[in-house]
Amino acid sequence: MLSVDSTRVVSDENMWEKMEDTRAGLLGIYALTKSALVDHNAYWLYGEVRTGEYSVPVRRDLMAISQQDLNANNETLEALRNWRRWYAVINSANVFISRAPEVLEMDDRYKQANLNVDIAQARLLRAFAYFYMIRVWGDVPLITSSSENNFVNKPRENQEKILAWVEQELIDAIPALPLRYSVDEPEQLGNYYNEAQSRWDGAIATKIAAYAILAHVSAWQGNYPNVASYTAFIMDNYEKANINYTATSSLTSPSGFFFDKHSSQMFAFPGVWAHLEGAFTGNIEELTLATPVINKTMPDIYLTKETIVNVFNEAKDERFSIDTLGKPLNEDYFRNFNGRYPILSKIKCIQGGNTDPTFQIFTSALVFTRLEDITLLRAEALAVLGEQNGGIDLLNRIRENRGLPNYSEAMNGDLLDAIFLERQRELMGEGHRWYDIVRYNKIKNNDPDFIQLIQDGGIYWPISESVLQQNPLIEQNNYWN
Repeated sequence: MLSVDSTRVVSDENMWEKMEDTRAGLLGIYALTKSALVDHNAYWLYGEVRTGEYSVPVRRDLMAISQQDLNANNETLEALRNWRRWYAVINSANVFISRAPEVLEMDDRYKQANLNVDIAQARLLRAFAYFYMIRVWGDVPLITSSSENNFVNKPRENQEKILAWVEQELIDAIPALPLRYSVDEPEQLGNYYNEAQSRWDGAIATKIAAYAILAHVSAWQGNYPNVASYTAFIMDNYEKANINYTATSSLTSPSGFFFDKHSSQMFAFPGVWAHLEGAFTGNIEELTLATPVINKTMPDIYLTKETIVNVFNEAKDERFSIDTLGKPLNEDYFRNFNGRYPILSKIKCIQGGNTDPTFQIFTSALVFTRLEDITLLRAEALAVLGEQNGGIDLLNRIRENRGLPNYSEAMNGDLLDAIFLERQRELMGEGHRWYDIVRYNKIKNNDPDFIQLIQDGGIYWPISESVLQQNPLIEQNNYWN
């Protein structure tokens, strides 16, 4: 049977003939992007485990990552060192950008406005792929044309050159992207691909998503005037896009913010139970949950009691706080706090919002950014730029939403320290922490060892040996030689 061609796969020559083909091609880029992010739980291993802040009871691959032994001989680490899954995203986007216009000639239902918004999404996803790779590997090859039948080896390009290209790609995509789909926005009239807004909210990229990615690109570059500019658009327009701040009860609910898909997931890759998108792997829950939340003896990673208390160090924090006897006042963020393994249970979407511990099919969305992230990123930018009052106001917006009093320098210390601590608390388990630590150290410049790590390129991952063997134009990151 393996030698028989599938009857369900559209052949290349018949692919770009009707609008169903463009829909399939575009959603295929989203699927490949999600796959690149969640394969071997890469998103969380890159963004959370690498910090060294999590304890690892058993898994040697996670121990190696936590201890910065990124050249370890291990299947998981070899997969994480390999960028091929990201070039599958890029090639798919390149093919779409070059071939989708053919459908205009073949299918009268497919209009220029439809093509414009589709191409804009493909360009955004391609730009996002390059930005993500640069945060992981630094310099990477830049490929902007399709290679449907042949792949040409290319050397690595300077990351600043690529980030300038990424920024321009996103800026060029923005005019064609709506704030929301299927609500008669000027950029996209009528039902997008004949489906209502509920189908697309939280599922595909919008104008707000483009600005959010731009803000993160600029923050990674240390270009805080641009961060302030891009986040200003979001703060002025998020309500028009039906985006809201998230209540603590929703943030931690099995059927709350991370469940299903919705517009407040500003740029996300959902795992919709109704669409049969649940999985045993490729979710933060696989790493963090254990008894009593699910029937699993111990979590793959956990935060010690000491770490938790140091991070959640203010009384009345709705996410987590303890009384004078050390007893948790709430158990939404952490379960089993006084047990051997405190369980990070903030995100716990099981099947269709289930709480039965016997089920281990997880359905949480991978949320790259949400309004709280952007609010704190803007606060960071304003603080760096010397606009203290603006930064404090934004920080207080998040603190107030989590039951905390307004920021006080006497109580909470340096403003930037307070903002990054709030990011650590609010965005815990969401894949931001490692990149936050890098940005924090670039700003503060007061940890000689970490600054040396940045200067030596040690913040990046080594490149897979199989990539180096396949492409002789690629050289290993110097730090990992």
